[in-house]
Amino acid sequence: MIADDDNGAGLATVHDLIPRLPGPQALLAHCRALAVLDAVLDRDPRYRTHAFAPSWGDGVALASMDNGSGDLYAVAFGPEGVFLYGFDHESDATPWREEPRAHWPGLLDGLPAALAAYPAEEAFLFDGFFDATLCAWHVGGPEGWQCGPVEFEDGETDGAWLFELLRDGSVEARAEAYAAHTADYLERPVDRAAVASVLTGEPLTASVVAALNPSAGFAAVAAEAAALGFPVAQCSP
Repeated sequence: MIADDDNGAGLATVHDLIPRLPGPQALLAHCRALAVLDAVLDRDPRYRTHAFAPSWGDGVALASMDNGSGDLYAVAFGPEGVFLYGFDHESDATPWREEPRAHWPGLLDGLPAALAAYPAEEAFLFDGFFDATLCAWHVGGPEGWQCGPVEFEDGETDGAWLFELLRDGSVEARAEAYAAHTADYLERPVDRAAVASVLTGEPLTASVVAALNPSAGFAAVAAEAAALGFPVAQCSP
């Protein structure tokens, strides 16, 4: 967990999350780095958790996460702003709590018109419905990250925990969080210094790739990282 500024407090709802999200450009860079790290550590795309598509739509980049257990998120970075949503199938805010499905009250209230097409985006629908338990957006200006007027009782959750690895913090804290999370998933140690190198956006080198995954071929990883828009060292040590 990244806990630089909140003494380890967890993320229960979107109200905990949005004060801890970095700005759009920093968030995009972080999402891209997570996808590169996953590409190095797990060479089979079918089993990766994080993905990044730099040209997903017309001027839109898309970051996504799928933990393989029914929970996911997506972050769309477009010229009009950033739209973020998550789905935690066990949260109190799941649309499946009712039949027919219904969003948590206030989930999309106040969504700017410039971003209104995202909840109707076919790629975000499941059986024709926008399955989301959490939504937030950023259109610039001093307001920063915003969300609808959702309310929760003590102990209720909406899937904010899905975004733990996206919250702001020092490079050391973010590297520790990713390394610990991934080491548990892969059941093997993960080099924290190498993780920090990627998270800071340093050009990817063969030594960093080898430290993360000795069985990964640098040429293939470098090509994939470059396709994501991540810098790659021309002459890597």
